[in-house]
Amino acid sequence: MKAEYINPFLESARIVIEQVANIRPTTGQLGVKDVKFVEKYIWIQIGMTGQMEGDIVFGLAEDVALKMVSAMMGGFVITEMDEMGKSAISELGNMISGNASTMLFNQGVRVDITPPKIVQSATAAGFVPKKALTIPLIMDNIGELDIQVLIT
Repeated sequence: MKAEYINPFLESARIVIEQVANIRPTTGQLGVKDVKFVEKYIWIQIGMTGQMEGDIVFGLAEDVALKMVSAMMGGFVITEMDEMGKSAISELGNMISGNASTMLFNQGVRVDITPPKIVQSATAAGFVPKKALTIPLIMDNIGELDIQVLIT
C-alpha cells in the first residue's frame, strides 16, 4: 500500500467539499488503521478496478453527514438522513472519486470506479475488516470526513 494512492482522493475531496459546501477542510494525520464499520456512521464505498484494485471508503458520523448535506443544500437544515440526504452524500462520494480518477489518469494510472454504495450499518456492509491507509479531513463547524484507501 503506497501513501501516494491517497493523495488524489485527498486533493479531490478538498476541492469538491470547497465547491459544494463552501468549506475549506484541513488535513488530519495520515495513518494506517483497521477499518471497522461502526454504527451511527454513514459509509460511502467506491470500488476501483484497473491499475489500482480495491475500495475507497469515505466515513462520516451521521450528525456530520447531516451537517454536510445541509451545507451542500445552501444551509437548509436536514434533521434526518432521508432519500434526498443519501442521494446528496452518495453524489459527494461520486464527485470526489470521479475527480480523483481523472487526477490518476493524468498521472498515467488507469482506473475505473464503481457507482457509490451507501452503507449505514456495519452488518449491511458485507465488508471484512482490514488495514487501510486513512486520513481525516476536518471541516470547521461540521466535523470529520475519513478517507480510507484499501488498494492492493
